[in-house]
Amino acid sequence: MARPSGRIIKNPFMSLTPSPRSLTQLFSVSPPLTSLFSSKKTSPSPSLSIFILSFLFSFTFLGISIFRFFPSSQDSIHCSIISPTTSPISSHPLPSSYSQIILTSLLSGINSDNKIQPRIGGTAMVPLPVHLVSGNLSEEETEFWKQPDSNGYRPCLDSTIGYRKRSAKISKEKNRFLVVVAAGGLNQQKNQIIDAVVIARILEAALVLPVLQVNMIWEDESEFPDIFDVEHFKKTLRADVRVVSSLPSSHLVAKQTVVTQIPYGVSPFWIRAKFFKQLNQEGVLVLKGLDSKLSKNLPSDLQKLRCKVAFHALRFSKPILQVGNQLARRMWIEGPYISLHLRLEKDVWVRTGCRTGLGPEYDQIITQIQKTQPQYLTGRVNMSYSQRRLSGLCPLNAFEMARLLKALGAPQSGRFYIAGGEPFGGSKALEPLAAVFPNLVRKEMLARDGELSPFLNSSSALSAIDYIVSFNSDIFIPSHGGNMGRALQGHRAYMGHRKSIRPNKRTMLPFFEDSSISDEEFSSIIRSLHNKSMKPEPRKKQRDNDVIAYPVPECMCRHGSGIF
Repeated sequence: MARPSGRIIKNPFMSLTPSPRSLTQLFSVSPPLTSLFSSKKTSPSPSLSIFILSFLFSFTFLGISIFRFFPSSQDSIHCSIISPTTSPISSHPLPSSYSQIILTSLLSGINSDNKIQPRIGGTAMVPLPVHLVSGNLSEEETEFWKQPDSNGYRPCLDSTIGYRKRSAKISKEKNRFLVVVAAGGLNQQKNQIIDAVVIARILEAALVLPVLQVNMIWEDESEFPDIFDVEHFKKTLRADVRVVSSLPSSHLVAKQTVVTQIPYGVSPFWIRAKFFKQLNQEGVLVLKGLDSKLSKNLPSDLQKLRCKVAFHALRFSKPILQVGNQLARRMWIEGPYISLHLRLEKDVWVRTGCRTGLGPEYDQIITQIQKTQPQYLTGRVNMSYSQRRLSGLCPLNAFEMARLLKALGAPQSGRFYIAGGEPFGGSKALEPLAAVFPNLVRKEMLARDGELSPFLNSSSALSAIDYIVSFNSDIFIPSHGGNMGRALQGHRAYMGHRKSIRPNKRTMLPFFEDSSISDEEFSSIIRSLHNKSMKPEPRKKQRDNDVIAYPVPECMCRHGSGIF
């Protein structure tokens, strides 16, 4: 197939305003215009001068008209982020020129995947347009595909004057350095990196590029540059903290203080009182075991910094973005799709102390691991399996997820992307779901020969690819809370309140057990239990919710001046 003749627009949001270079190119292709800017010192005739002045006036008026026709680059980013758009698949006209530009870029790259660049609006990852689903749909199916109203919320990260004044000094810090070792899976590490940036800001220290601890469960030895775009990380945060790749030679001391014991929920005041004097004296502070130690209830400027790190600075590395965007595009071009993050891996069943739903043989394997390695069990050990399940501490198995989706109105012909690692039990674990919803797709099925090969030894990279495909889906549903579920919930809200459904397990599971309820009544109950999670939900400080999962209102506003 011939390569499309049109130019691939790498950044459709920012390309609407002509650049000086574009204007120069415009001049260079027109000999009469070029002659107007010639360096020859000739004296034009009066009639020619009048002609030139008239032409310049007309050209200036035309330029002003063009600039007025197109919105400013900053506003165009926001409108594109928060306005749902539709695809040509739905046979409905696109509501804006932005959608047409996005789709031109998309469709021009369908048959030349290796030429496609990531879609970036400003410094944020911009999702593909949502589909307008129409046709012969039931009332339940129509409601299922319907996107939530954003209520006018958009990204809003303006900091206070005091914060900006302090930034001038903090962003140039060369005497105090913070080193953080991040452990766990990808999204657990992301949380610790976010906290590391905030703590560096609190301590007025330069942040050394975080060290990713080797993951013993998944045997992942990925380093920060393998997963994230280092230069983008530094550049995005340069006004908030100084980020360096390594410690300077002047600070490579033989003995460094390594802090591993930090209480949960510590405040900025605690951090500064505990470490600032020590950091001033020694020059280097190393923190380990930072997971969820920093309070979720922070001053406004620091909450916005958390969002800036999570949704702007922590961009995945180019190889991961390229493959993730390719897979997302292949799912998207076929029509609307739902992403399910199924937590069915063996380690999840071991850690939660829950039953797999696969029968006694599989449950016995999990129980045996728990007995021999009790340190992995994170569920409440004084609770029975039934108590943990009814308390919402267990992932939904494939059978329970199928019942939930059916009750919510998901069409049986719907397309589902299955995010997550290899399920314990293999294909058997997905059989109850596939029996009701047969169109299940995994990244291994979407990828072409060799595309996933560079990442097969990196669970973090594979998780990042799942994250990208899920981020671009029309609907996202996790089977269990978890770090990835919360991160995607907040990221999708921040980028336009894309529909995310959080299973209300604690409330709905008793109805799963009640055989006296009809299917119609069951569906009505399940839909009513999940209406709230489909709307912009403000963060509740008393519940210590993370602004990364609930960016409203600290990181989003109705009348803010924009992303920056």
